[in-house]
Amino acid sequence: MAMPISIENAEHYNWGDNCDGWHLVKSAALSVIQERVPPGCCEQLHKHEFAEQFFFVLNGQASLIVEAETHILNPQQGLHVPAGVVHQLCNYGEDDLVFIVTSTPPSHGDRVNQ
Repeated sequence: MAMPISIENAEHYNWGDNCDGWHLVKSAALSVIQERVPPGCCEQLHKHEFAEQFFFVLNGQASLIVEAETHILNPQQGLHVPAGVVHQLCNYGEDDLVFIVTSTPPSHGDRVNQ
């Protein structure tokens, strides 16, 4: 039976420099993760060979670098990153960045750091 999911009952993990992730959907075909990135933190520049991703900001402001072009995403804004495209997400703001990243197929194990 399906149950509502939230960060209160989702599988949690830590990454990077004090960042959090919660698996909201974790299946063979789809990954939906809510993540929290503190001010001043960035993930490493990377790409995914097979996974395409959609980043959607809930709180704070994301700087999403996609093939050397910086996109500023505010709450209720998102951006699609196709498979094979080099990208990096950073929080240069003063508040925690909270966002949803949807990946298909799931991006874990499909990451190539640059």
